Amino acid sequence: MKRLKALLKYLMAALFVVAGAAHFIKPGVYLEIMPPYVPYPLAMILISGTAEVLLGLLLVFRKTQRLAAWGLVALLVAVFPANLHMALHPELFPDIPTWSLYARLPLQAVFILWAYWYSRP
Repeated sequence: MKRLKALLKYLMAALFVVAGAAHFIKPGVYLEIMPPYVPYPLAMILISGTAEVLLGLLLVFRKTQRLAAWGLVALLVAVFPANLHMALHPELFPDIPTWSLYARLPLQAVFILWAYWYSRP
């Protein structure tokens, strides 16, 4: 179980580093899905991308793992309203299948629990 947890930690770290980097590579994609009530959308995209990269990297190291895990939990909770907005307004995202907009909501809970797993000593 220890090996699996370690392997999954590296997988999670890599996913967040790649996802965070995508905020800088393709910010337009994120601008299109940003809810209209979020102020300074480009700044928020760059801030969240930076957070994803940093927290993903910090998750790898034992000394910063707990801090990174709690940071990822907070980040995932913070972006949940954007996912909910997408699910409630599928007409704004005609290129994305509606089922996948709803599937992201429970998937977000899985990611939160996955990150929480690394907050434990």
